[in-house]
Amino acid sequence: MRLRLRPTNIILYQADWCGYCARVRAKLSELQLDYKKVDVPAPHAERTIVREVSGQTSIPVMVDGDVVLTDDDDIIPYLETTYGQKAVK
Repeated sequence: MRLRLRPTNIILYQADWCGYCARVRAKLSELQLDYKKVDVPAPHAERTIVREVSGQTSIPVMVDGDVVLTDDDDIIPYLETTYGQKAVK
């Protein structure tokens, strides 16, 4: 049986080889959140979309509406607070 994902407007700028991005993807999966995944190039100089969105080239970067977060240590608590069990009413 496949889990039903909760719809969101989340966009995750990431790379599959990035361990920090993997932590964020794991939290998104744990919370059963649907999101758009945007894979970015390995060279920082080629990450123009990430720079446009966040002002930096490091990943992960997560956008949720007007909220832009640029570090897994900020993204994960945000997801827990916004979409976790306590946030669900």
